[in-house]
Amino acid sequence: MTDTSAALAELQARYDRLSRLYRVGNVIHSTLDPQEALELIAREAVALMNASSGSVVLVNPTTGFLEIQASQGLPRNAGALRLRVGEGITGWVARTGKPALVNDVSKDPRYISVRRDVRSELAVPLEVNGEVRGVLNVDSDRKDAFTPEDQEMLGALAQQAARVIHNTWLYEQIRLKALLFESLANVSRAINSALNLDDALQVIARETSVLMRARVCSLMLLDETGEWLDLRASHGAGPAYLSKPRLSVHESLVGVVVRRRKPLQVEDVRVSSRYQNVDVARREGLVALLSVPLLFAGNAIGALNVYTGEPYQFSNEEIRIVSALAELSAIAIEKARLYERVVDVEEQLRQNEKLSAIGLLAAEVAHEIRNPLTVMKMLYHSLDLRFPPDDPRAKDARIIGEKMDHLNRIVEQILDFARTSEPRFAPVNLNTLIEELGLLVRHKLKNQSVEWRTQLDPAIPLIPGDATQLEQAFLNIMLNAAEAMPSGGTLTMISRPGRKPSDPVVVEFRDTGAGMTKEQQRKAFTSLLSTSKPSGTGLGLAIVRRIIEAHHGTVKLRSRPGKGTRIIVELPSQGPQSRPETASA
Repeated sequence: MTDTSAALAELQARYDRLSRLYRVGNVIHSTLDPQEALELIAREAVALMNASSGSVVLVNPTTGFLEIQASQGLPRNAGALRLRVGEGITGWVARTGKPALVNDVSKDPRYISVRRDVRSELAVPLEVNGEVRGVLNVDSDRKDAFTPEDQEMLGALAQQAARVIHNTWLYEQIRLKALLFESLANVSRAINSALNLDDALQVIARETSVLMRARVCSLMLLDETGEWLDLRASHGAGPAYLSKPRLSVHESLVGVVVRRRKPLQVEDVRVSSRYQNVDVARREGLVALLSVPLLFAGNAIGALNVYTGEPYQFSNEEIRIVSALAELSAIAIEKARLYERVVDVEEQLRQNEKLSAIGLLAAEVAHEIRNPLTVMKMLYHSLDLRFPPDDPRAKDARIIGEKMDHLNRIVEQILDFARTSEPRFAPVNLNTLIEELGLLVRHKLKNQSVEWRTQLDPAIPLIPGDATQLEQAFLNIMLNAAEAMPSGGTLTMISRPGRKPSDPVVVEFRDTGAGMTKEQQRKAFTSLLSTSKPSGTGLGLAIVRRIIEAHHGTVKLRSRPGKGTRIIVELPSQGPQSRPETASA
């Protein structure tokens, strides 16, 4: 009977332990937040074992050290403890994968004190997929506080805790990846919408800061010399950080990242001898740093920096995430830079257009001046103004003659300069020229809500022409068409060959703008000196006509108010050198 009672009591005790373990299991499975789960595991382990204190210690995958991630009943500074695997009782359990029941810690040489009153300790490994990833510890102020049954129960709890930790890690990874995809989508939208470089950089800094829950995120780019890093964008930064001096590539921590083209992290920049702006970090509350290089085509163009407000070790997953953002950011930066260069080239073409217009205008002015000047010289010589040498009028007459000759030389110089702008003929692919112009003006058209369409016949032959001058003429027509559609519309370019090989090639421009009146059409290609365009140079279409005529082609205009405009350019498919009248020469 006594044996039966003892057996029943043992069964009841075992049932009670299993019931408590079941309840504890339900509690620690109640959250998917990694840190909250660790805190629950430490608290429930202490309660289950009737211990005085306890902790969850995990191996940091970056440093390899054992770090207290959650604790119950330990001093606040216990979180700063770092143990090597194999060091202390906890390190021994992590290295061997075996539990340790120590009834008197004072007699165990492995013991490292974290709390003064501890007398006994029980530690079991936390295994995830067969690999020891940490240790679950409980301590007591009493000697011989734990039994083999307690060890068995804590081991069972550790198994459940390991699964909880693994699940929360998986959940956190999925959460981070979801946030990463969202951030990548935002950055991608920023790439397509923020064509200004500074706007794109600001979006990148903001998205990275939100994704990484950072205190401050900053973007630094190399200057033109490649010797200095300049702060170009930031999120969360205060005045001290924004006003700090630029960084030397060869003497700064971030410069190491750029030179080596590899990520670098510092757990606490406030105590790092390698960090240059320690005072700034202390004033801004910056602690941990992760710096990742911005790489484009294998070259570092800057660095993306993430700061936290407390000591922190970034995981490999977090480093991969920031690296992915940095890679996309580098593409965004290069795209924005390319757009700025495109805008510069477009502006340069505009300036070249103005210079060409001035040259053509000067030539026309010279023509207009030379005719009356010739009449003046003829009349002057016909007057045969001869005066005695001592007559003051002799000198005046001589000066008048010299100045007319001087003016005539100036006119001839202007005309000689204008003649140098004659086209230099070479084979030109008009379809390729049109497509390249489309790339050049697509952003301008997009900003004006103008849709760009092409209908290019691949059978169009090469034509003899000056590609640079034809680009200028076509660009003028396209930009004039865009100006005619301030509220948006459609610009269509059509190319087609002639019906016969000897027929001219046709390039047609169609816009859906306001159209032109008959009077406007009559004046569209008027003389450079009689244009009535209310704004700008007023020389665009006049230049087009001059260039096309210099190519022995024609320009036609078809338009009606409210129905848009068509400009039809016809260019000979055979050069002047093969024209019938020159072939017999």
